[in-house]
Amino acid sequence: MSAVTAGPFAVDAVVLDIEGTVGSLAHVQEVLFPYARERLAHWTAEHWDDPRHAGIRREIREATGDPALGAAAAAAVLGDWSDQDLKTAPLKAVQALIWADGYADGSLHGHVYPEVPGVLADWQQAGIARYVYSSGALAAQRDWFAHSDLGDLSALLDGYFDLTTAGGKREPDSYRRIAAAVGAEGRSVLFLSDVDAELDAAAAAGWRTAGVRRAGDPRGTAVGAHPTVDSLHLLRVTSTR
Repeated sequence: MSAVTAGPFAVDAVVLDIEGTVGSLAHVQEVLFPYARERLAHWTAEHWDDPRHAGIRREIREATGDPALGAAAAAAVLGDWSDQDLKTAPLKAVQALIWADGYADGSLHGHVYPEVPGVLADWQQAGIARYVYSSGALAAQRDWFAHSDLGDLSALLDGYFDLTTAGGKREPDSYRRIAAAVGAEGRSVLFLSDVDAELDAAAAAGWRTAGVRRAGDPRGTAVGAHPTVDSLHLLRVTSTR
């Protein structure tokens, strides 16, 4: 493991990406995505007409331009989106619902790197707010941490943001919305991600940024031009208070 540190960052809040940052990207690609993909057709057949999911049905029909789209065709659309790894809100919502069943029956757990709980607890003790911002639906984010392989980490987080509540992760305005929602000035928020375009967008919104690139990642050891660490414990973060 590298001993390269990043900081110091004096901030009021830290916003964390999930995949590749606090949890394994491979876990998403090799466990969660296939789990949902295998169940998309069954879920759609069972729930397409359920009034509780009218919003999902409407969004898929709007996205396809077919106001009469049926369950079988919708399942095919969702499957195509999944195969292309498109980050569409209705796909993320359906994935979250499918994963929720897996978390509930113990088939699934969210992967979290070993140092993460301790670092989050340290920031909590220091009075630094901790939020998650991921393309995954809010429910999926909550389940990831509530059912992590290191236990229920929900108490270590103050809130969650996704595509519907903040916007796309490569858009500076999304970070401005989050800052406004948490009542923080841009320079007092630190964003952590393994994707340079996301960090660029956060920086354009005035945020502090640091890359996280885990050991063995084929993309290399740096995340663009941003200071980069391979473990959260190498971040030097203090409170402005």
